[in-house]
Amino acid sequence: MAKPIRFDRHAKRRMKWRKISEEDVLSVVKEPDRNEQSIKGRINLYKKLGQRYIKVTYKEYPLEILIISAVDKGGF
Repeated sequence: MAKPIRFDRHAKRRMKWRKISEEDVLSVVKEPDRNEQSIKGRINLYKKLGQRYIKVTYKEYPLEILIISAVDKGGF
């Protein structure tokens, strides 16, 4: 994805609460293990990072990618 990535305020708050770094989110966006369509044109991406399973929700716009939320779905 060559477009700039911007973090929504909601995503930043969720990341802080769940101790998910921007690097973790970018890793999920660049190389997800799985993806699925979501509501309102959004896409959910999933990736296992160590003992965590991170879900990132984003929406792609013509000039940017907006990260909407990041969630730690727990370990395996």
